[in-house]
Amino acid sequence: MLAAELEYELPEELIAKRPLRRRDASRLLVFDRASGATRHRVFGELTEELGGGDLLVVNDTRVVPGRLAVERPDGGRGEVLLVEQAADGSWEALARPSRRLAPGMTVRAPAGEAERSWSVELVAPLGAGRWQVRLNGEPAGAAPLPPYITEPLNDAERYQTVYARERGSAAAPTAGLHFTAALLARFQTAVLTLHIGLDTFQPVRVGDLGQHELHGERYAVPAETWERICAAKRVVAVGTTCVRAIETVAAGGARSGRTSLFITPGYEFRRVGALITNFHLPRSTLLALVMAFAGIEETRELYRQAVEERYRFYTFGDAMLIL
Repeated sequence: MLAAELEYELPEELIAKRPLRRRDASRLLVFDRASGATRHRVFGELTEELGGGDLLVVNDTRVVPGRLAVERPDGGRGEVLLVEQAADGSWEALARPSRRLAPGMTVRAPAGEAERSWSVELVAPLGAGRWQVRLNGEPAGAAPLPPYITEPLNDAERYQTVYARERGSAAAPTAGLHFTAALLARFQTAVLTLHIGLDTFQPVRVGDLGQHELHGERYAVPAETWERICAAKRVVAVGTTCVRAIETVAAGGARSGRTSLFITPGYEFRRVGALITNFHLPRSTLLALVMAFAGIEETRELYRQAVEERYRFYTFGDAMLIL
């Protein structure tokens, strides 16, 4: 598949810059693969589309407030963005200005701007502005919002799902942001964890998707969850992260570890039977996964309809249900 096939035109005003007042008030574009029919609903009407034999699988990862404004020992200012925690407790992070930093240096919250109950020790440079760091205390920064969201959130919890539990993500599993606790309680659900890294959202910069390397991410599928997935009449993945974790195990992978599974058109899905997902950026691996599930031309038509019907796109935008 060529990366150019992941392009589409999107008016700037359709990019959602802030969440709606109610999570389940988002719109829902439903696509039935068997019939080719589409329906326009509100997310709160999801119960009218899914039945008693459906098992919703959700990703309970929690976004780390890891965008840390810092002060160097010489008084200079900078930023550390926590990306992923390693097994030894250290973190991979993006730090700037990288040229002003040195191994062994400790940076803290700027004086007078935040509680100075944490600090970050720079352990070793990893190249391209990335560092191995060690965090002392609990991070008390901001959520690492995408660059197209320019306003700070009034409520930081709106960048978390209502079922977020396991801290470790650098970004939210956005398909789950539409659920309220009351709506979720109306379904059979199972939980897994996949901690999302920033590289997942990097645009494909090579011409051929086969040359793109997908950054690995940590995941864990509990034994009970996997048993329920295997027994379910239909598995409904809430988000592309759940798809990747489920299909990794279904393809013979361990129930926990790292996955670099890159799903592109032509992939044969083993366990996922339906998908809830947001509208994704052009030239993204997430869009390639949706095209693999719904069909390339079918996805193009769905996105064309979404633009025509003025759906809201990206993180705080509307959703699709692909049956």
